Amino acid sequence: MDMPNHDVAATHRIAVLIPCYNEEATIHKVVTDFAASLPDATVYVYDNNSSDRTAQVAREAGAVVRDEPLRGKGNVVRRMFADIDADVYVLVDGDDTYHAPSAPEMIGHLIDQKLDMVNGVRVDTIKEAYRPGHRLGNLVLTRLVAGIFGNQFTDMLSGYRVFSHRFVKSFPALSSGFEIETELTVHALELRMRVAEIETPYGNRPEGSMSKLHTVGDGLRVLRTIAALIKEERPLLFFSSVAALLAILSVVLALPVFRTYLETGLVPRFPTAILCSALGLMSCLSFYAGLILDTVTTGRRELKRLAYLQSTRGDT
Repeated sequence: MDMPNHDVAATHRIAVLIPCYNEEATIHKVVTDFAASLPDATVYVYDNNSSDRTAQVAREAGAVVRDEPLRGKGNVVRRMFADIDADVYVLVDGDDTYHAPSAPEMIGHLIDQKLDMVNGVRVDTIKEAYRPGHRLGNLVLTRLVAGIFGNQFTDMLSGYRVFSHRFVKSFPALSSGFEIETELTVHALELRMRVAEIETPYGNRPEGSMSKLHTVGDGLRVLRTIAALIKEERPLLFFSSVAALLAILSVVLALPVFRTYLETGLVPRFPTAILCSALGLMSCLSFYAGLILDTVTTGRRELKRLAYLQSTRGDT
């Protein structure tokens, strides 16, 4: 097991980041568990406009408590990454489902292997902890991202991750909600960062704690995020697919027109012929748009890579 020794803990500033919304029932245990597992770390709790005593309980447990009024996990993560300066960041949910004693191993692996992200792969210790709908959705979305951006992750939607300083300070954080995990994953894959996964026990929420996840609604939001990321990061693939669909539709509609012309020498269906021509033109425009945007995306990726390199620290 890769455990950070005393020298590592003394020379690396570790920040535990816990985004929270109405987690009064669990946040005290989460804060104290991570403080016990990482005694040299600073535990930050960002309260996302909770209507209960989340902030007060977290403060009583010893956390540094701050507020983020914009609702949504993505908004909280963006604020955390902007505000906090550390060498190693541990991002974890405040629902007491993740295993705090796994954090030293994940940090040790990150530092020893000079990685940029270590993803905590959930291994459910209680069958009911990981609902079948969430498990299936995670599997489908993970494989979809793997097929497009690269196959390095088996649990793309895990809320338990450890990051390097350069990952955090080069991450744009454009998402507003739970789709932030997808964006974190794609950011690492697009910049070809060194990443790893470590299995970690995943438990059920304690009694009195309610999940904020909605299987269908959040799944659709993640799908929209993936589609947007494909358009932004793989524009040639995206617009070529659109071009192919338009071209196929144009040909299918044009076949009866050509058949009539070959039989009679006439083109009686002018509206259909005009529509086919328009679809063919749109197909060409979509393809060329993909070519142009692919060049732009390459330039954007180079800028992100430069931002990543400028954030490199020699001690990690």
